[in-house]
Amino acid sequence: MESDRHHLLRKVASLLLLVGASCALRPADAQSFCQSCEVQVGLGGTYHYWAATGSLVLPVSLTWSDNRYELAAFRFTDQQLLPFPGTHRERLMADPYWGASLSRRWRLFERGPVQGYIGLGLAGRSESDVLSVTRWDFAEQLGLRFRFPSNRVVGEVTIRHWSNGGIRLPNHGQDFATFTVRLNSGLFGLGNQEHHPINPSFDLERSLVGSTRDLRGEPLP
Repeated sequence: MESDRHHLLRKVASLLLLVGASCALRPADAQSFCQSCEVQVGLGGTYHYWAATGSLVLPVSLTWSDNRYELAAFRFTDQQLLPFPGTHRERLMADPYWGASLSRRWRLFERGPVQGYIGLGLAGRSESDVLSVTRWDFAEQLGLRFRFPSNRVVGEVTIRHWSNGGIRLPNHGQDFATFTVRLNSGLFGLGNQEHHPINPSFDLERSLVGSTRDLRGEPLP
């Protein structure tokens, strides 16, 4: 059963990567299939209350419908160790594992290039531990989304929390933060460069006729 669940989460992560790759290979099809899809990659770290717990997080996310929905995969690469205050001892909170989440996002505010949002959804984990005895948890997030100059790069800083809501104990919850940037600028509808319509006063036929005359207005031989 453990290997099956672990394999399932690996498949979710692989599927996410395949979606991004297939859209990158076929940008014309991507515009019709996913007009506002964005693939983002980045880095993150884990913490618990007042202290960092020492695991690097590798996130890959896919958002769509103008950032209303997010499907994400995460690799927690290291053991998570929580220091005991006033001592040199540490408590093992979690071993390295895979995780995935599916969330609905809501916009809280938008000021210029900065947008605040909150998200709720479900998360799956390949391992159970002190952080959560269950492998299917509720997923919560709070973040800032911002556009860099020229609007070609979009970044997100997101604080995330997974827990089972106290349904079963122990349930300290998985706390981590991620920083991601858009990977697919120019490949999807949202990342395309702006296109300006041709000036309707431009007459191609007249231009071609004009090009058949020399500088004095005489017809060319």
